[in-house]
Amino acid sequence: MDTKKRKALFLDLDGTLLTDDKMIPQGNRDAIDEMLRQGHSVIIATGRPLSSAVLQAERLGLTSRGCYIIAFNGGVLYDTFERRVIYRSTIPLDFVRKAFAEANRRGIHIQTYRDDRVIVEPAGDDGIVRQYCSRMLVEEEVIPDIALLDEEPVKMLIIDPDDTGPLHSFREWIGTWADGVLDTFFSSSEYVEIVSKGLNKGNALLQMADILGIDRSDTVAAGDAANDISMIEAAGLGCVMCNGTDDVKSVADYVTERDNNNCGVAEIIGKFILERQFAGDQD
Repeated sequence: MDTKKRKALFLDLDGTLLTDDKMIPQGNRDAIDEMLRQGHSVIIATGRPLSSAVLQAERLGLTSRGCYIIAFNGGVLYDTFERRVIYRSTIPLDFVRKAFAEANRRGIHIQTYRDDRVIVEPAGDDGIVRQYCSRMLVEEEVIPDIALLDEEPVKMLIIDPDDTGPLHSFREWIGTWADGVLDTFFSSSEYVEIVSKGLNKGNALLQMADILGIDRSDTVAAGDAANDISMIEAAGLGCVMCNGTDDVKSVADYVTERDNNNCGVAEIIGKFILERQFAGDQD
């Protein structure tokens, strides 16, 4: 295929590619398989840890040539075919220690990551982290003191499943001392991501497109939640699932007619990449 004609599709997982039951509809699978056969690229773009994203890619069969992962909302770029990390961005340990200390003082759950594990202190060894690990298919590791962490992590995450107030307050506090070093954003109503400055799915999209030699105008992104906004804005064509939130829809070039449970991704692929319909994309 002529490089100029190649396209790259950047896909959020939950609420976009996957159904509410965390499955991939057959129509989405068929459309992606056809994309890959024609030489296009498919990139999973997720806030999940890399190990969780890799497991998902393997389960979904997205490990052939042309398949990639953006994990940790842009902290890691990964080639699933060659099984190697292409890029990694980390947070200085001093900032990790200070964030943990403040979260503990406020009674907010905070966690970070090492390799394929979620790292918490004893105060964070609770139902919140166990539920998270079960959902993301990762393991938990409890260390006595975050000061013992000897490798800079890609991100931190604060979680409050019941009240967004403490999360907003903690974001404001970070802005007072880590401006220019860290960014924070909601990836769901109960998760606030803490990452290196400038790290987001949008910048990761641009970086990956450059690595692949694909022009920005030939990139398509699909998502449904606030952490997808930068990716949707950065893409040549930004698509939002009809089940997405209103703030995400407000920046979309296209809103799907079908939701994540009914092959909305196949609709996007058929309409904008392959110019044909798929079984799951038809009435």
